[in-house]
Amino acid sequence: MAGSFIPYFVVFLTLVVGASLLISTALTGVPTLSSRGSEVDDIVALLKHVTLPKHALIVDLGSGWGALVIALARAFPEASVQGVEISLFPYLVSRLRTHHLPNVSLKWGNFFRSDPGNADAIVCYLMPGVMVKLGEFLDKALKPGTFIVTNTFLFRERRTSVVRRRGLRGTVALYIWPGRHWTVKDGDDIARV
Repeated sequence: MAGSFIPYFVVFLTLVVGASLLISTALTGVPTLSSRGSEVDDIVALLKHVTLPKHALIVDLGSGWGALVIALARAFPEASVQGVEISLFPYLVSRLRTHHLPNVSLKWGNFFRSDPGNADAIVCYLMPGVMVKLGEFLDKALKPGTFIVTNTFLFRERRTSVVRRRGLRGTVALYIWPGRHWTVKDGDDIARV
């Protein structure tokens, strides 16, 4: 009897997970994507080349499955790392993946309804259609000088300060909000745009 219940549970779970991913994609225009390992390394490298406070607040907008949040928490153990994710299932998975990291906090919800105003750095991997709206949101929410790192999709109306890599999927770019030019510490393969 119990054996016949398992296939129904698996089908139900698959439908719930699929619905969660489809609904969040329809609402936001952004599928739940994960940064590749090399992209995560580039994001961490760019943040290590700027002057973040010792106890910085780093916010991942659209934190998905939690891979980048975990990498940031490990790379900056004295920082507080927050993730905000709207899709329920990836949020729950990332909660499980980060429960042992004391410097990580996750929020389930729409980051456009959050207040990232105290962030020292923001990271995101979103879609082109969201970037204009995000830029307008950050203009209102952030203090000037906040570091922003984008994966693949750029703020077209902003000037990148530094880029790390130009791969098939795009560029990992750093901005100092609202997108002014600045000087970076000497780095290995960091290049100006």
